[in-house]
Amino acid sequence: MLRLLKVNGDSMAPDLKEGDFVVITTVPFFLNRLKPGNIIVFENKQYGTLIKRIASFDPQSAEAYVEGTQPESLDSRRLGPIHRDAIRGKVIAHFPKNKR
Repeated sequence: MLRLLKVNGDSMAPDLKEGDFVVITTVPFFLNRLKPGNIIVFENKQYGTLIKRIASFDPQSAEAYVEGTQPESLDSRRLGPIHRDAIRGKVIAHFPKNKR
């Protein structure tokens, strides 16, 4: 399945900015092949839906360590590892916000 999501916040800027859109895939085939550099969308009980880049992925534990592109980004330094069950999708397309 595919989903279109709007980016909120600038923790992934300049790669993804506030108001940009991303398409994510929720197809298990793609989610079972996660690797560093992939951008994922995941759920966190305290912060809700987040989007971050995978810094490392351990297939044995099915856990990803994520990072934002901004120094103050909320990432695995504070969240800890992201378990595969919390991952909602992998970004496969990015549409920058229309500049007018």
